[in-house]
Amino acid sequence: MKKYVRMTAALAVALMLGGCMSSLMTKTPGAAPSPEPGKALVIFMRPSSFGGAIQSSVYDTGKQGDDFIGVVSAKTKLAYQADPGTHLFMVVAENGDFMNATLDAGKTYYVLVSPRVGVFKARFSLLPIHNDPAAKYSLQSQRFQSWKSETSFVVKTPAADQWYAEHKASVNAKQAEYMQKWNRAGAQQKAELTLHAADGI
Repeated sequence: MKKYVRMTAALAVALMLGGCMSSLMTKTPGAAPSPEPGKALVIFMRPSSFGGAIQSSVYDTGKQGDDFIGVVSAKTKLAYQADPGTHLFMVVAENGDFMNATLDAGKTYYVLVSPRVGVFKARFSLLPIHNDPAAKYSLQSQRFQSWKSETSFVVKTPAADQWYAEHKASVNAKQAEYMQKWNRAGAQQKAELTLHAADGI
């Protein structure tokens, strides 16, 4: 029974984020944002068109509750002004997934929102882009430059916050389910899913 409930919740969130939801986000023309005073800027980018009909929502999970950052669709990116220090970021679609981060004020960090094949819809992971030319996902790579040029900044509309208010319980259920998997992950896996302070530029 519990397995059925988890599968139903997974499908419900996936369907909520499926299809055309342009009313939730809007493009922001102009220059790329910079970190606000005393803040770190985190840019979540999804350059891949794989699973393009499915969108994912991104959150900053914290002791005072989750901060809904926005919805990421194919070829878009979100800019998030974060407090310096440690964070646990989360992406939700059919699944939930997490990434650790330690951020310095005044720096800009990049995260890849990466889709993969799921059971009913596409699943997503958050992958840190490191300030290291030898890293698999590197700020110095040609791929990173392509990702920047191929994606457009978007911001939330009031409809996005309304959507989150209406579906917060479902998101929280997905978070609780997949947090168990995250807590069981080994040290090496979590190290691979960590954005370091030195990764900022």
